[in-house]
Parts: sequence; C-alpha cells; structure tokens
Amino acid sequence: MEALDQITATLAVTMGLAWASGINLYATLLTLGFLANSGNIDLPPDLQVVANPLVMMAAGTMYFIEFFADKTPGVDTGWDAIHTFIRIPAGAMLAAGAVGDLNPGVEIAAALLGGSLAAGAHATKAGTRVLINTSPEPFSNWLASVGEDVAVVTGVWASINHPVAFLAALILFIILMIWLLPRIWMGIKKVFRLVAGWFGKGQPPADLNLPQ
Repeated sequence: MEALDQITATLAVTMGLAWASGINLYATLLTLGFLANSGNIDLPPDLQVVANPLVMMAAGTMYFIEFFADKTPGVDTGWDAIHTFIRIPAGAMLAAGAVGDLNPGVEIAAALLGGSLAAGAHATKAGTRVLINTSPEPFSNWLASVGEDVAVVTGVWASINHPVAFLAALILFIILMIWLLPRIWMGIKKVFRLVAGWFGKGQPPADLNLPQ
C-alpha cells in the first residue's frame, strides 16, 4: 500500500507540474519554489534548482510581465504563440525532474507524457483565448487569466497534498480537453476567415457561428 501511495504521489506531481506549465509556467515555478522554501515539499534533486532565490526572482519577474500581457486582448495571443516554444519543453523537463533518480527509461517516459500534457493544456488555453478575443470587451480576458492563475496555483498545491483528488480532476480535464480542442480549432479557423474577409473584401462575413 505504501508503494502504491508513493507511485500515486509521484504521478500526481509529475503530471501536475506538466499540466500547470502548459497554462502558466512562471506561476508554476513560483508556487513550487515557495512550497519548497516553506518546507511544504521535499523536491527531488533535479528540481531543487527551482527553489533557488535567483530562479524565483527570474520567474517572479516573468510572471509580473505575463500578469499584464495575459490580460490584454490580442497581446495574450501573441504571448501564447511565443510561449509555445517555452511552456511545452519546460513541462517535459519538470515532469522528468519530478520522478527523481529512478532510471533513464522512467525519466524519458515522464518527459514524453509531461510534454504531451503541457502541449494539450497550452493548446486549450491559447485556442480559447483566440476565441475570447473576438469579444470587444476586456473583462472576459481578465476573468479567464485570473481563473487560469488560480487553477495553476491550486493545481500544483493539490497535486502535492491531495494526489488522488488531483489525478481524478486531471482525468476530467483531459476528457474535456479532447472534446474541446476540435471545436476550438473550428472556431479559430472561422476567426481566420473573418480576418481574411476584412483584408480581402473590406467587410467581415455575416456570422462567425463560433462553436458553443
């Protein structure tokens, strides 16, 4: 039973860090570093660097920039595009580091699963933001951004302190993500056609009919 609990705890932290990194990498690093420095978690050797004050300062600076960029319509989409090349590799690295010193095969498997989960979470976040940006008011961006920050901090904490509950919630998220991503992509294509209509004909199509 103890071995099963250890496997569950390791899996929860591994997938939790990957998932959170796909949404907001800097909030993930800050939360992990804070929990480590406050004695709430003993980090594996490969992750102890995130508790370093210099790493936390860098993550805090980037989170401060992202806090405002992520709440500005249009800017958030550009920010997400750039971070496609940052969040996904970072999610894979954090997942590999979270398994500790086991063996190279386990670390590679964790990196592959973590990178895939980070990519899915990132695609869901970024795609949803493109659709939200079709609304002229900024409040939906603010609400979405704050909700994502809260979800990341809560998720990292839950993956450490309540691994079984977190894994159950993660399974639900993955199911929802699989259902949402095709609909998000359809909506994004319609947004692109709208923009092309503006530039090509000088007027937008009559109706976007974004997926519900």
